[in-house]
Amino acid sequence: MIRNAEKTDANRICDIYNHYVLNAHSTFETEPLNSSEMAKRFEKVQAELQLPWLVLEIDKEIKGYTYATQWKPRQAYSRTVESTIYLDSNESGKGYGAELYGALINQLDELEYHSILGGIALPNEESIALHERLGFVKVGQLKEVGYKFDRWVDVGYWELMLNR
Repeated sequence: MIRNAEKTDANRICDIYNHYVLNAHSTFETEPLNSSEMAKRFEKVQAELQLPWLVLEIDKEIKGYTYATQWKPRQAYSRTVESTIYLDSNESGKGYGAELYGALINQLDELEYHSILGGIALPNEESIALHERLGFVKVGQLKEVGYKFDRWVDVGYWELMLNR
């Protein structure tokens, strides 16, 4: 079941996210988050920005989450969002990412957003494959903009045009 994130989901969302904070370069955060900080983040996305933050729940356990946020604060960018998706590290390759991300894309399309940007720390073949399977196209790459685990990391950007 895919549903809107709720404050009570913050602990499980932190568990999923903090795995990547501590073990991967897919996020450039370096310190784990606590559940109150995570709850503030999705309340801001849902209430202040009025954008979706969704969770995938299977057998009453959250297996992943996805959300969109403002890409840039200037008014001219108001119809473009940046998307994020994280799955429980044990759940990749089961099709959950496409199901969950697809639900986010559909909601953003219904809300009449024009484009979605996905930033991917490179290399990350699984994330690239997911984005491209859903119609995203690579539009650029920034060299060595992040530094984590004692190395520089490039970030690629993929874009999906909506309202087709």
